[in-house]
Amino acid sequence: MGAVTPLGNTVDSFWEGLIHGRSGIDKITAFDPNRLTSQIAGEVKDFNPAPHFSHPKKGLRADRSSQFAVAAASQAFIHSGLKNLNTFNPNRGGVVFGASNGGITTLSKQFQILVEKGPSKLSPFLIPMLRTNMAAAMVAIELGLEGPNFSVGAACASASEAIGQAWRLIRNGEADFILTGGSEAPICELMVGGFCAMKALSQRNSSPQQASRPFDLERDGFVISEGAGALVLEEESHARRRGATILAEIIGHGLTTDAYHITQPSADGKGVAASMNAALAQAKCQPSELSYVIAHATSTKAGDRAEARAIQSLFGHHSTPVTALKSMTGHLCGASSAIELIGAVKSIEQSLIPPTINLFRPDKHFALNHVANQSREAKIKSVVINAFGFGGNNSSLVISRY
Repeated sequence: MGAVTPLGNTVDSFWEGLIHGRSGIDKITAFDPNRLTSQIAGEVKDFNPAPHFSHPKKGLRADRSSQFAVAAASQAFIHSGLKNLNTFNPNRGGVVFGASNGGITTLSKQFQILVEKGPSKLSPFLIPMLRTNMAAAMVAIELGLEGPNFSVGAACASASEAIGQAWRLIRNGEADFILTGGSEAPICELMVGGFCAMKALSQRNSSPQQASRPFDLERDGFVISEGAGALVLEEESHARRRGATILAEIIGHGLTTDAYHITQPSADGKGVAASMNAALAQAKCQPSELSYVIAHATSTKAGDRAEARAIQSLFGHHSTPVTALKSMTGHLCGASSAIELIGAVKSIEQSLIPPTINLFRPDKHFALNHVANQSREAKIKSVVINAFGFGGNNSSLVISRY
């Protein structure tokens, strides 16, 4: 696994932030946000792309989202032990990455150059830098992986769907291993301003670390964030033959669509419930067998309400714990479920459920067993991770202890 997040630029620092309930949210430094209604974000700090590329110039010719992807994927490749193995077939190793915005930061900067200085001053790398598939392509180039390679764009469910597609490719015998996950770098004035225009973002600018508060009665919108998460998925016998340390197993993936609205979830949560049901059916797992739920829970009024109804409809009177990691990381858009899956794997390893922080006044409409404000010790067997996106995309992954 590999991670570049607002809580830290390694898996260990990310996990330490989660279990200690730290917030990675602060005032935006990437640009002057003072004319926006929302001026806060989860920014990646102290990030240097150069060490992760075979040549420093390659990193400079990549959008920030691709830089994050290569950094996280390189960590994961080293962690897997594959980097030191000269016997794997590069045609049997692939890359599937999720992204909802591609090179939006590059596009925003280059458009400003176009307006102020004219087309002759545009970067010759503009077009490849803004392509949504470039994160996956650059990971493949840097790591020498010649098998299946594509990106998945499903709004904020992008990483979850990418991971699910990677899992299916391996199950279908089309690859031995796939580097998968998601990457996002949306913190530019164009993107943040667009979400402000939608009134989707928290305006708690004076207390940024308390701004992301999923399931709290006083939640007022999500906090936009950036970063990447990467995992090596591998076919079991291939992993065992090379003596790999197997961290967990993906056992189910559910995909549904609300077919309701371009941004709003269906208020009854039926599509969300169907996604979880599909993942559990594939996993041959009953709701009562789940150790806990990592909710998509972005801290919006409508989104949290719909997901809570779905969880309640599925689990009934079971007291399955629910946690929302975005309370600490903010919302990494298309990359969120990748880092949340990493959090789930670490929780299996460490027997700890990270908390939902900032849950000061739980919304009484939600009869959920919140892991509120402090980590909880528990023997973890299986976890469902939810991800939902604009257009009604619903994606749920189930992982279990191996």
